[in-house]
Amino acid sequence: MTEEQRWSRKRKRGRRHKQKKTLSSPDGATRTTTKSLHTSASDSAASNKSNPKSSFLDKMKARLLGGHFRMINEKLYTCTGDEALEYFKEDPALFNVYHAGYQEQMSHWPEQPNDIIIKWIKDHSPSLVVADFGSGDARLARSVKNKVFSIDLVSNDPSVIACDMSNTPLETSSIDVAVFCLSLMGINFPNFLKEAHRVLKSHGWLLIAEVKSRFDPSTGGADPNKFVKAICELGFSCQSKDFSNKMFLLFYFKKKEKLDSKKQIEWPELKPCLYKRR
Repeated sequence: MTEEQRWSRKRKRGRRHKQKKTLSSPDGATRTTTKSLHTSASDSAASNKSNPKSSFLDKMKARLLGGHFRMINEKLYTCTGDEALEYFKEDPALFNVYHAGYQEQMSHWPEQPNDIIIKWIKDHSPSLVVADFGSGDARLARSVKNKVFSIDLVSNDPSVIACDMSNTPLETSSIDVAVFCLSLMGINFPNFLKEAHRVLKSHGWLLIAEVKSRFDPSTGGADPNKFVKAICELGFSCQSKDFSNKMFLLFYFKKKEKLDSKKQIEWPELKPCLYKRR
């Protein structure tokens, strides 16, 4: 091999070596980028793997909450008001569980009965004093200008009066409007209505919204006409009924006379509203 050929080989080796050095940085960057992409993909894969797990846990929590809600709901429909009061006194946290489940159930309704009642109150004088029996989170009180006494089994707010709805601290003949929005739940619900009659002024209003299935005789529900008849015998006159909504019924009564405590009223049994598992 001549000297010139040896130099030619050295130059080629030198160029190849330079190429490796020059490419080492981009290649390193490429490897880093590839590693970064791989890490990102791994993270994404891990995230994708964690999402189903998180989703599964969320579903399990929702089922657990739903099951707990249905248990409490059934309890409230199958006991008296004072028993329900003691039930929540023993564990007030159950009240929050119940209302969380209640709100979730109500979110599936296309229209809320509370909205219709709020509109009715707004369409009347703001001077009318209201008693909201079974007020929950006291949304009605926050939505109108009227003075509202919010009543429920547990008070999570200073404005809510915690008591049995058949025995409230409200004064006799002090209320203009008594509201029962999906709250005739106890087996002694007639006592709740008697208490409403006591606290209402003469010609005061009684507004009732109830789940429609509770008044479907074909499925074991009460006859709505018998329900109206019983309330009229309690000392009210029926002003109007609204059966147009597919989820609930609305009744509007006015107090017309004093309650005859000796009068025997035949109250229909209201079917418990037991929610199905979703």
